[in-house]
Amino acid sequence: MEVLVLNESMIASGIVLAVTFIGIFTETLHGFHRAKFSMLGAILMIIVGQYYGFYDSILAVKAVDWNVVFLLGSMMAIISIMIPTGGFEAMAKYMARISRGHQFKLLVLLGTAVTLLSMLLDNVTTVVIFGPLIIMIARSMKITPIPFLLAAALLTDTGGVATLVGDPPNLMIGSAKGIDFNTFFYHMGGLVFVAWLATLLSLRILFHKELARKPEGVFDEATEYQNRALWLKCAAVLGVMVVLFVVHHQIGWEPWMVAATGLALLLFVARDVEMDHAMADIEIPLLIFFISLFIVVGGVEHSGFLRYLGQYIVPFVKQDLLTATLVLLWVSAFLSALIDNIPFTAAMIPVLLGMEAQGIEITPLWWALAVGVGMGGNGTHIGSTANVYIVTISERLAKKENDPSLAITPWMWFRYGTPTMIATLVTSSLVFYFFFDFFSTPLP
Repeated sequence: MEVLVLNESMIASGIVLAVTFIGIFTETLHGFHRAKFSMLGAILMIIVGQYYGFYDSILAVKAVDWNVVFLLGSMMAIISIMIPTGGFEAMAKYMARISRGHQFKLLVLLGTAVTLLSMLLDNVTTVVIFGPLIIMIARSMKITPIPFLLAAALLTDTGGVATLVGDPPNLMIGSAKGIDFNTFFYHMGGLVFVAWLATLLSLRILFHKELARKPEGVFDEATEYQNRALWLKCAAVLGVMVVLFVVHHQIGWEPWMVAATGLALLLFVARDVEMDHAMADIEIPLLIFFISLFIVVGGVEHSGFLRYLGQYIVPFVKQDLLTATLVLLWVSAFLSALIDNIPFTAAMIPVLLGMEAQGIEITPLWWALAVGVGMGGNGTHIGSTANVYIVTISERLAKKENDPSLAITPWMWFRYGTPTMIATLVTSSLVFYFFFDFFSTPLP
């Protein structure tokens, strides 16, 4: 195997990558949105690449994974149509009523709904839907919303690992490796179910005092829809999309085509919905962030810097693939707890692809990366955007009620969220260890 030597092109691209990632990771310190730094990094990478002759604007466009961009945009538009129908509110209220004041039962019901939704919807969207509903239900039952808010954040991160469309890193991994919806769920579904049980068990133990208290109030509000007919149409379209996601590989469709078809179908079925309304909630900054990030990482890949780094990892992977898998699982998890998991995933994908190009079998590393970056976000209050949102609404509630105990602080998250993350990682590690042959089966 040819040994790569570090050169000026690699160093220059590495510097641009480092500056971009540092800017993204320190967003809360300097106040600049991460999309601004990713755009700056993309422009600098193209300029540097042109100067050294390894990159240009044409290669930059080719480096963007448009499957991920179009899929995210289409799903955002679909959810913007569904939210005003009131269907999610009706679902949450129904679960609150059938729990009959049993807090852990309510936690399981809400947690199940959050987990299932996060398999198809963006994690942030899931907690945006359920966060305010949890607070409303908790206030009516006169119980603390803290266990339920934490459960929503932790379980949406966990559930998102199960499917190809459940979390942006999954989309990136699946698109890069060519993993279809069925294959992804086949490998991740069972592991996520075990991690889901571990999460609920951890929350039951950690919040045993809070969940044992009998509610002083009741929740018996009637289930109401803002637009029941539209909700049923949306549910039907989602059902069609699930079927198409399952068979997308057989019919030769990329996942973005399934989402775009669902959106087009929904816009015609819901004929009263205006296009402006459907597109209003698409998070353009997030899509720009993805596009720019792909351009940055594409430049580093073309410079040869990632292959240069990968050659030092190859011997370790060849020597002990199981240990390498577990190391990647834990390292990616802890890094994702401290920094955004999307840039880390974007940087790791070319490294893994580079090893595969050398004929090295690294299939379990793909699954370890997906699990690590997905569940690692549970480690800190800033580990995922969903966590940040839950913390924010808890702080708002504490200020409104003049009760500091209702705010989820970093220390509170460390006491409850971090042990839960470790429990899911230990569980996942055991699954990888005992079923390593299953995860090592080469992908088609």
